[in-house]
Amino acid sequence: MSHAFDAASAASETHKVEEARVPGLLGILDRATRRLNHLILVLGGLALVAACLVLSYSVLIRYILHEPTEWQDETAVFLIVGATFLSAAGVQAKRGHVAIEALTGLLPAGVNRARLVLVDIISLAFVTFFAWKSWSLFHEAWVDGQISQSTWGPPLWIPYLLMSAGMSLLAIQFVLQIAEALLYGPRAAGWAKPKIGIGADVNRDMRGRPDLTPEGPDILESTITPKAAPVRPVTTTGGKA
Repeated sequence: MSHAFDAASAASETHKVEEARVPGLLGILDRATRRLNHLILVLGGLALVAACLVLSYSVLIRYILHEPTEWQDETAVFLIVGATFLSAAGVQAKRGHVAIEALTGLLPAGVNRARLVLVDIISLAFVTFFAWKSWSLFHEAWVDGQISQSTWGPPLWIPYLLMSAGMSLLAIQFVLQIAEALLYGPRAAGWAKPKIGIGADVNRDMRGRPDLTPEGPDILESTITPKAAPVRPVTTTGGKA
């Protein structure tokens, strides 16, 4: 969650036109998806603020004014679902999702490069299946006219559509990053030194101070320090070395 907050907070303050990480058609697609992700992250942040306001209003109405409510809870849930799923691609573009790097320091750089691409491929397979099932649920809810069981009864195709669109965008992001990694190497696909702390994006993008952003070890470089060869003592025979 902290990584997602970093991505959302940094989206609205980066005004510079970013160069594509790779040239050619992939670079154009990369730049287009980053602009779309930028817009979605901003809207996702606004949706979370709106959800907070809706829930605060619900508490005020229920427990202070003692009036019944119908729409507030599900509205807040829909806003949170949309912000979560639609912003997933933007967070992935920044490599901001939670990752466990237990094997990073144990593997050589070449194995780590292959591992990163393999992880993206496995993630793409899972996300594609998730998107397919979400679109199936959306179709069923749309055709059958399914609604919520609450007294308000909003149509269920709304959250299913948000889930489907978000997972589809995430799958496209994985496809793009896998292609970049295979053609130009993992570093071109967004892999860099891992960020540390919730202020990483703020320091780098908002304040323009990348030097204030702590960084971990570069996982694409070898972390194994070669041992120096033992120095043999010099022996002398007959006064000559």
